[in-house]
Amino acid sequence: MSQDAITTATLGVPRIGRKRELKFALESCWSGKSDETALLDTAQKLRAENWKEQQAHGIARIPSNDFSLYDHVLDTAVMVGAIPARYGWDGGPVSLDTYFAMARGRQGDDAARGCCGVTGASALEMTKWFDTNYHYMVPELTADQTFALTSKKPVEHFLEAKALGIHTRPVLLGPVTFLKLAKPVGGDFDTQALLPTLLPVYEQLLKALAKAGADWVQVDEPCLVLDLDAAEQQALVSAYAQLGEAVPGLKIMLATYFGALGDNLDCALNLAVDGLHVDLIRAPEQLDAVAATARKGQVLSLGILDGRNIWRADLAAIRDRIAPVIEARGANLIELAPSCSMLHVPIDLELETQLDADLKSWLAFASQKMGELSVLGRAFGGRAPEVADALSDASRAIAARAASSKVNDPAVQARAAAVDASQMQRKNAYTVRAATQHARLRLPAFPTTTIGSFPQTSEVRKARAANARGDLSDADYKSFIERETEGAIRWQEGAGLDVLVHGEFERNDMVQYFGEKLSGFAFTKHAWVQSYGSRYVRPPIIFGDVSRPEPMTVAWWKYAQSLTEKPVKGMLTGPVTILNWSFVRNDMTRADVCCQIALAIRDEVIDLEEAGAAIIQIDEAALREGLPLRKSDWKSYLDWAIRSFRLTASGVGDKTQIHTHMCYSEFNDIIDAIAAMDADVISIETSRSRMELLDAFKSFRYPNEIGPGVYDIHSPRVPGVDEMADLLVHARKRLSDDQLWVNPDCGLKTRKWDEVKPAIANMVAAARSLRQRA
Repeated sequence: MSQDAITTATLGVPRIGRKRELKFALESCWSGKSDETALLDTAQKLRAENWKEQQAHGIARIPSNDFSLYDHVLDTAVMVGAIPARYGWDGGPVSLDTYFAMARGRQGDDAARGCCGVTGASALEMTKWFDTNYHYMVPELTADQTFALTSKKPVEHFLEAKALGIHTRPVLLGPVTFLKLAKPVGGDFDTQALLPTLLPVYEQLLKALAKAGADWVQVDEPCLVLDLDAAEQQALVSAYAQLGEAVPGLKIMLATYFGALGDNLDCALNLAVDGLHVDLIRAPEQLDAVAATARKGQVLSLGILDGRNIWRADLAAIRDRIAPVIEARGANLIELAPSCSMLHVPIDLELETQLDADLKSWLAFASQKMGELSVLGRAFGGRAPEVADALSDASRAIAARAASSKVNDPAVQARAAAVDASQMQRKNAYTVRAATQHARLRLPAFPTTTIGSFPQTSEVRKARAANARGDLSDADYKSFIERETEGAIRWQEGAGLDVLVHGEFERNDMVQYFGEKLSGFAFTKHAWVQSYGSRYVRPPIIFGDVSRPEPMTVAWWKYAQSLTEKPVKGMLTGPVTILNWSFVRNDMTRADVCCQIALAIRDEVIDLEEAGAAIIQIDEAALREGLPLRKSDWKSYLDWAIRSFRLTASGVGDKTQIHTHMCYSEFNDIIDAIAAMDADVISIETSRSRMELLDAFKSFRYPNEIGPGVYDIHSPRVPGVDEMADLLVHARKRLSDDQLWVNPDCGLKTRKWDEVKPAIANMVAAARSLRQRA
């Protein structure tokens, strides 16, 4: 075996900066406090830091163009000139104004007039990147779409790194995946039909990269882990045959991730590319098949570290597993890498100075994963003795975690094992429950409500931070939150909402708040990951068995309800969402972890009902995003996910109305499972799709009640009464009047009050106009 270290590679790294520099630079620019130059300077500094850190860890294949100001799919759309007409672009370079209008929308008034004189423009639709918690902007393409290379950002970033003395491997989103993720507009057509007109743009870009000095380019085609038909497989074959011929001196590392190649294996291995990356975390079983059938001379990039989770790797076990492959193919034809871009994990564990020491010893963030790559790269041949201690340290940490009493709670395990079907069934069917609930609530037709949260103002955040530091006493902080809650109740009453919420001012995050009150969870101070744009989250870490030591929300609900005669919803986050928006322990199945969480939330639901709550909302915003990428795996996931939701909701009587909320969901293909949740009311995001998502509920004849979102809360623009009323007219074509609720798309935590108040006023007015028409 070679005496040299195995080549190591990273497919992408976090963009946001150790101190969230990108977030603050973006928001400062958007607010007008700083200019574009300041934003671009910050971005350049972050890129340089990322490249230099990877170089310091000895990473051989360092990516460039993995950085984005907002989203890499949006970057690709802009790069190829896929810019819808409503943004007023007339060719040539794309301004940041247009770029951010595509991401965030543009308000329709003169003060927000864009660079081309265009005023109002809604943002592109946003949805989840495969089955991750990252959002991408959905490109819009027309049947007669033309493409042009409008940006050479990949070349510019390659040259930027080169000027620092760092030779990088540029990253591109592959043309077939780009088209598959895009949305056809103006008619129903196959976006892959546009491939012949798109490929010349990729050819032009690859030639520019080769001219700049690039020898390898990473092209991401994660669509290869999806169910592809013969035409889509052929599209891949044709695309890479053409690209390979166009730039014969530039080598392509084709990156797949998030699952197994499966029946696309032959297709992937026969593409005209020089290397293939495979995800061995999500699909470890594919290693032998890939290694056995890869072409002679083809480089295999093995994704052996988890790019989506934060657990320390068992380095010795990984070494032993891949050693035969390295021996058989030769060290020069193997690269070691994370399973996917490390965009999905926090930056540096060393920033966490307050974590439990044992837990910290079990973790690895992006920087630590680079260190693990370095160890594994040297773990073969003559350099193996250099890393013997590091391998032993990792093995000891793995063993200590498995044996720890901090992880294992026999009482929780016994309760979960005893769960049976009777705990997942409401007493009566929806039709019986609905009559009881309507008699109790006496709501008007088309009842109005919000999803739950209200703006987390700077005053709220400052008070929370002051309380955490000890600068504001618990009593004073409680009084502050009570005032905020009362103000929200009074404003909702004045606005004319029918079902109120307490506003969630005491909550830092819809998952973190609950995790902090549950056993088995841990929290960080600086472990931010990007959700979308400048929206970052710190996912909880589920490290042990989960239980609820005491009630979590009952006191705040009781306080809010005491202020009004109108019903106030009890607001909870569902078990599947808590699971999917956390870093989950990897030493037991996700289904078993979810069952434990469901039992804890069930206890809270029962306590809320006993306290008098008439409506309890159990948000499952992330239920669909956990759906496996292959349809053959859907049933297993949906079975345990729906069981978990029903376990939380089925301990209450008929008179208690159970709501749930779901985000970014294409419902057609899982409508049976949604119906099986048996929630009395479901609210969903539909405004950006102009109620198209409701088609599934119409064709299925969904029996329960639905609140389709009538305005997009992810954009700062305030839609008018007529716009929302028009959406409700569209909704009435798909739902019966007695099914229809009126609400925003999602929670309002990230918005400002000066956006929220007029938008809610318009929403209530739209609902009242609908009542007059009915």
